[in-house]
Amino acid sequence: MSPGESSRALLIIGTVGAGKTSVADMVGDLLADAGVAHAVIDLDALRRSWPPAPDDRFNFEMALRNLRSVAGNYLGAGAVRLVMAGVAETREDRQRYAEAVGIELTVCRLRVELPVVRQRLARRHQGEEAALQWHLKRSGELDQIMENAQLEDVVVEASDGSVPEVAEAVMKAIGWI
Repeated sequence: MSPGESSRALLIIGTVGAGKTSVADMVGDLLADAGVAHAVIDLDALRRSWPPAPDDRFNFEMALRNLRSVAGNYLGAGAVRLVMAGVAETREDRQRYAEAVGIELTVCRLRVELPVVRQRLARRHQGEEAALQWHLKRSGELDQIMENAQLEDVVVEASDGSVPEVAEAVMKAIGWI
C-alpha cells in the first residue's frame, strides 16, 4: 500500500456455491503475505441468527447492523483493507453495504457456470437432501438476479482455476496487486 492511500473494501459476490468465502479467505492470505493490514468478513456469519424478522427473509438488516460494528472495529484497529464475502441483489443492497463500512467499496462478482455450481453444492450438501435442493434452486435464481442487476465493478470467471488463482485474479482485477 502506498503512503497516504486510503482504506478500501472489497465485496465478493456470486451465487451460492461460487466460492465467495474461500476466495475472500485467500485474498486475506495474499494481503497478509504482502504485509497489508486487513480483515476478512463472512457476511453470512453476520446474519446468522434465528428467527429473522418477518419482512427480512435473509436477515440482511442484522448483517448490516453487525457489519457497521465489525468494520468499525477492524478499521479502528488499523485494517486498511476489508474483504467481504456475501450476496447483494440490488443497487440498494450495494449502497447499504458501502454505507455500513464507511469506506470506498469495490464489488467483484465471481461468475461460475451453473453445472460447476451444482457439482460444488452436491459435494457441500452430501447427505442433506433438503438443503441441497434449496441451494440448487437458489443458485439459478440468484445467478440470474445478479446477472440482471450488474452490481459489480468487475467480474472474475471462477468456474475453473484453483482458489489461489481466482483470488489473485480478483486482486488484479480490482488493482490491489
